[in-house]
Amino acid sequence: MSEWKIWRECDVDPTVLDGRLIAVIGYGAQGQAQALNMRDSGLPLIIGNRPGKSFDAARDAGFQVMSLPEAVRKADIIHILLPDEHQGEIYRKDIQPYLRPGQTLSFSHGFSIVYKAIIPPPGVNVIMVAPKGVATQVRNFYLAGKGVPGLISIRIGDDTSRAVALAMARGMGLTRSGVVECTMEQETVQDLFGEQNVLCGGMIDLMVNAFEVLTEAGYPPELAYIECIQEAKLIIDLIYAKGFGETNRVISNTAEWGEYVNGAKLITPEVKEKMRESLRKIESGEFARQWLDEVKNGAPNLLARREALKHHPIEAAGAAVRALFQNGGK
Repeated sequence: MSEWKIWRECDVDPTVLDGRLIAVIGYGAQGQAQALNMRDSGLPLIIGNRPGKSFDAARDAGFQVMSLPEAVRKADIIHILLPDEHQGEIYRKDIQPYLRPGQTLSFSHGFSIVYKAIIPPPGVNVIMVAPKGVATQVRNFYLAGKGVPGLISIRIGDDTSRAVALAMARGMGLTRSGVVECTMEQETVQDLFGEQNVLCGGMIDLMVNAFEVLTEAGYPPELAYIECIQEAKLIIDLIYAKGFGETNRVISNTAEWGEYVNGAKLITPEVKEKMRESLRKIESGEFARQWLDEVKNGAPNLLARREALKHHPIEAAGAAVRALFQNGGK
């Protein structure tokens, strides 16, 4: 990444957004965080949302809220923050018919563009402004005077599109940390791969399996939770702050030696090959097709797996440990 340009606050001209109205489409977790940050930064924006709890929440937060077609007709920049799996259908019904040449479609994830769930009409610019953090971090970092890093991408652009993307990123607080440019394919493929193989699929499955091995061997579930889940945060924080080498320097020699003799036995060449297969399915669009088909059928497998995990003994152990440490045992 060192050869990439990193944009910061001083590199951005916020006046490029003067006279341009942003419509944030969707007021879920990211929609709320990004909209609040941009409003606090002085950017002119409205919220487009279907009636319901999110519509009411945006209105209660003091935003001008309107239907999706009304927001699209009124705005210059349509920043779509709906769930990936619903973007295509909602776009075709409530956004596309009301677009006009010269507007900009903006996203925080390239999924719908890369996998062609959304096909922009001629004359419309397409950009991405993507915070690299969950919604609570996007908002809390901003309020603390900091910002999560961000990515921008210009899929279809005019002479001002890059400046617009950077000004939006500045409004979200991303340039406080730093923003780099990539393609939508790069962002989408790497985001999905990281989620499936490390952040969610890899890490959570590793924790659950380690917890099960200990508890099945007769060890107390609360202690197993502390060892296999709670302490993981301490290590991740160390790695984030100091890197692998410094982390290994400050842990015990015993722990470091255990890393070397056992880590490679767990993450074998077969695991790496399965990661390559995961990458192939993401790059080819096979994963996206499977996911969208799952949603079209009512997401039965997603809901079943979610329910099963909710009732796994690891959840009860985690609740007990968190209550013990957060509440002082009371």
